[in-house]
Amino acid sequence: MDRACEDDVARRLAADLGFAPVVPPKSNRTAPWGCDRETYKRRNEVERLFRRLKGFRQVFSRFEKLDVMFLGFVVFALIIEALRSVDTP
Repeated sequence: MDRACEDDVARRLAADLGFAPVVPPKSNRTAPWGCDRETYKRRNEVERLFRRLKGFRQVFSRFEKLDVMFLGFVVFALIIEALRSVDTP
């Protein structure tokens, strides 16, 4: 979720599904709620990971027909990304 869909219905649906919404309220809300700003900031890390995964052609175009093969390639791409982020001395 982001601030564009932070209405009460979306928050209630997320809570009913077992998610903890951490979207901060818009500045014009009459009854704002408290939110965890640090968790909301970490959302950017997840979005950047998905952007990097789209760089792998087999992930964004979904060549594999079997779910297990697609999942295997996603795991492979995540391993490659983890190895790229390791600082080498």
